[in-house]
Amino acid sequence: MGRGDLTNAEWVRLEPHLPAAGQRGGRWGDHRQVVNGVLFRVRTGVPWRDLPERYGSWKTVYERHRRWSADGTWDRILRAVQADTDLAGRLDWSMVGVDSTTCRAHQHAAGARKTAPRVPKKERRLETTAPTRDSAGPGAA
Repeated sequence: MGRGDLTNAEWVRLEPHLPAAGQRGGRWGDHRQVVNGVLFRVRTGVPWRDLPERYGSWKTVYERHRRWSADGTWDRILRAVQADTDLAGRLDWSMVGVDSTTCRAHQHAAGARKTAPRVPKKERRLETTAPTRDSAGPGAA
């Protein structure tokens, strides 16, 4: 077990909430190994291809993480573990806070049009205010 991997106690609390292994097309690899691989990547920020071999194939870890993100499995796991912890009286809701941080967007990201509006042809003609040679009158050089 690597540093930062799930302990046996954490795994016992998490395992009942994971999807059943063995879909059509074959059996899934060990969920614990894959979850530890996802946690390693989240913790370190390494590219998927650089996951250590102890977590199995990087592609297996990536595909399962992507699939579970898309179908809401991670959200269900979080809600279930929170509910179990709250039921056991180990969740302190007084420590929950709402972040009101704001971040200014660049002016170009503020919803402005990406292209200029179309202007009809007759309005496109520019009328010049500077006199031209023809309109300058007599004596113009």
